Amino acid sequence: MTMADNTLIAVVEDDAEIRDLTLGLLRREGYDVVGCADAEAFDRLAARRRVDLVLLDIMMPGEDGLSVCRRLRAAGDTAILMVTAKGDDIDRVIGLEIGADDYLAKPYNPRELLARVKAILRRTREVHRVTSTPPGEVLGFAGWRLDTASRDLTDPDGRPVTLTGGEHDLLMAFLRHPQRVLSRDQLLDWTRGRSAEPFDRAVDVLLSRLRRKLGGATLIKTVRGGGYLFSAPAERL
Repeated sequence: MTMADNTLIAVVEDDAEIRDLTLGLLRREGYDVVGCADAEAFDRLAARRRVDLVLLDIMMPGEDGLSVCRRLRAAGDTAILMVTAKGDDIDRVIGLEIGADDYLAKPYNPRELLARVKAILRRTREVHRVTSTPPGEVLGFAGWRLDTASRDLTDPDGRPVTLTGGEHDLLMAFLRHPQRVLSRDQLLDWTRGRSAEPFDRAVDVLLSRLRRKLGGATLIKTVRGGGYLFSAPAERL
């Protein structure tokens, strides 16, 4: 089975010519794609089917793409590629700040569009693979205890520690690969799809916060020139 199999992509674009060209390009790659002229059309599609990736134009009649992006990110983990004719950095920054996975300015090269689509789908599917766990699984490490279903984390003294979604996903990446050096790029890929801070430095912010909550740098060690290593073994309890 290829990545294109069972993958639904919505192209939300009010320009009919651009929409049709994009739909044709993606269909030739084997993707299941549906075109939507505006936010209302997309909402009707999303109510019927699960959408894996949205190519979302910023400038549209009615509800604009930034507003749709905010709604999607608040509701779940649908991957979002913002597409706009504007090249202003402020549009890119706003789009990424509110949860878009990537940004592409029109007119775009078809090969670049396909590369970005494939990269986003790879990344978001890897996030789901790394963070998905059987219901009720409990993991232990160095006296700590994490209930993966409820995300309840308790320290060795039994005190609860609250984790954000991004911090939980980062901890899960380490617990799935304990005592192994993980690069920044790997950690970014595994956490970026759900993190509230999708910039390249976001993983550093998450690492800093997670280290503080785990009592310092004892468990998460920096490997010079290599990345990061979770020093404690992990086990199912």
